[in-house]
Amino acid sequence: MALFKFRLPDIGEGISEAEIVAWHVKVGDRVEEDQSLADMMTDKATVEMESPVAGTVVELAGEVGDQVPIGSTLVVIETEGAEEAAETPAAPVTEAVVEAENPGVEEVVATPAPAPTPAPAPVAATPAAPEAAPASAEDTRKVLASPAVRARAKDLGVDLSQVRHEGAHVRHADLDAFLRYNGAQGYHAPHASRAREDEAVKVIGMRRRIAENMAASKRAIPHFTYVDEIDVTALEAMRGDLNANRGQRPKLTMLPFLIVAICRTLPDFPMLNARYDDEAGVVTRSGRVHMGMATQTDAGLMVPVIRDAQDKNVWQLATEIGRLADAARTGKAKSEELSGSTITVTSLGPLGGIATTPVINRPEVAIIGPNKIVERPVFDGDDIRRAKLMNLSISCDHRVVDGWDAASYVQAVRKLLETPVLLFAD
Repeated sequence: MALFKFRLPDIGEGISEAEIVAWHVKVGDRVEEDQSLADMMTDKATVEMESPVAGTVVELAGEVGDQVPIGSTLVVIETEGAEEAAETPAAPVTEAVVEAENPGVEEVVATPAPAPTPAPAPVAATPAAPEAAPASAEDTRKVLASPAVRARAKDLGVDLSQVRHEGAHVRHADLDAFLRYNGAQGYHAPHASRAREDEAVKVIGMRRRIAENMAASKRAIPHFTYVDEIDVTALEAMRGDLNANRGQRPKLTMLPFLIVAICRTLPDFPMLNARYDDEAGVVTRSGRVHMGMATQTDAGLMVPVIRDAQDKNVWQLATEIGRLADAARTGKAKSEELSGSTITVTSLGPLGGIATTPVINRPEVAIIGPNKIVERPVFDGDDIRRAKLMNLSISCDHRVVDGWDAASYVQAVRKLLETPVLLFAD
């Protein structure tokens, strides 16, 4: 027998360590070549580590949530080879795109560079009998779900293929609903929900990154939020007309129009389109608008970036919004598409509520949040008319932006949105 040390390879992003977000094996498991060992997360992506050899797992580097340095041993596997240790070189991983089971859905997985298999001993030892894996573990791997959901399902012994879900991925909410399943009675209605045991969920992976970034933002930045009401009746009518005649172009939501309005007003308020290096005491005002777009994914909140948004029209913006949102949600967004924003917009769509107080995407100094559009009666002189109204929120870094400037900026955006023909005027 020989001990094969699988070292965590350089993922090629200039990182020094990666976080364990899911183990797919345990000590004593029999693994085959190319079998998934673990999911490792960097600042930007989650990659899947696969075994370059067959054998029995005898040692794991740590627990879910632990950080593992690049080049250190991740898994030790006992192979049926010569009586000497073999190791994987700390080589970069290569990305391969493989088609998932759902048609039209793809996943990006990372495959470590193959290492030579140890030469067999003159007398091969009888391999240990493989440990029978539960059927649910195999089925769980066939369903699209985030590493956190897969790990939770595995811990609970839940077969993800039996979990009802909407969309391509199984979410935590779908798993919660499954746990309320009670024999022949099926899924309980919301009013029939029952108490469950308390559950301790370790904060790992993307959720830990989000927690760290949000805590740093609130700890370092003195936030203030300004909210104003905007009459978008005319804009909604224009949007409806454009969508009715869009042909093969993408359907327009409110977001492309808002981004155009933001870009057109920022030259008069350069302190808002900026990044603040508080250690150096320098504010860099950007001459271009690289628009961050907060996007909810199964793994948590991500912020893909629309480059040079100031040069794009509403149709181009709609196309880019759809492309980047899809890339973020399917894990295919590139590193450069997830960094470098100068100002961010965050929208909950129809769940937008009355008002929001969004947290700034540090080191930016402003973040803008449109809220839900509602219909209400308004006075128009002596008349009363039906209007479509939307509150617009902006949170700013008070070290860089004064309240007067934030209010003045929102008023400038409001003017364009309430008179939408101005969005298309030179």
